[in-house]
Amino acid sequence: MIRLMVVDDHELVRAGLIQYLGLCPDVSVVAEAGDGATLLEKLRTTPVDLVLLDLNMPGLCDADLIARLHSAYPALAILVLSMHNETQTVMRAMKAGASGYISKNCMPSALLDAIRKVMATGKYLPPNVAEQLAFASACTRSGDPLETLSEREQQIYRLLVQGESIGDIARQLCISDKTVSTHKSNMLNKLGLRNVAELVRHSLTRKQPA
Repeated sequence: MIRLMVVDDHELVRAGLIQYLGLCPDVSVVAEAGDGATLLEKLRTTPVDLVLLDLNMPGLCDADLIARLHSAYPALAILVLSMHNETQTVMRAMKAGASGYISKNCMPSALLDAIRKVMATGKYLPPNVAEQLAFASACTRSGDPLETLSEREQQIYRLLVQGESIGDIARQLCISDKTVSTHKSNMLNKLGLRNVAELVRHSLTRKQPA
C-alpha cells in the first residue's frame, strides 16, 4: 500500500485528488496539507511514502521546499503535480530532488500511473517532458555523445529517463529483456555512464538551447 500525502493550496483540488486516489486499492491518502509548513509538520508524525506536491503555494515552496524535503527525508518520493511544464521549471524541481513531474492537465489514470512508477522505479517523467529534457540540444550541437547512439539506443534512452523498467521497454518495443539490457549496457558505455541514475542526471544537466 502506497502511503500518500496530497499537498496543494487549493482545497477543492486537494479534495478532488483525495476522492479519486481514495478509490485506488493500492493507495492510501494518509495526510493532506495546504502549504509547506504544514507539510513539514505532518511529516514529523505521519509515515508517508510519497508526497504529491504542488509547486506554487504560499510560504516555502518550489525547489526550495523540494530540496528541504529531500535533505530531511531522503527515502521520501516526491511527485510534483504542476500547471507549469517549462523546461527550466522541471529541471529545477528534478535537480532539487523531485522523483517525478507531471502536469495538472493530465488524465487521472496518468497521474495514478505516475505515482505507481515513482514508487516502483524511483522516477517518472511524461514522455514529452523527458524527451524535451534529454534532447533539447541534440539537434543543435555537433559532436554530441547522443549522436553516437543508434536509433534503438536512443529509444531506450528516452524510455529509461521516463522511468520505464527493462520489462516495460521490452514489451513496448517487442524485443526481449536481454536485448534491452544489452542495448542499455552499450548505451551507457558510449555515454561514459555507470547506471540509470547517472543516465537520468545526464538528461537533466544537458545544456538547454537559448
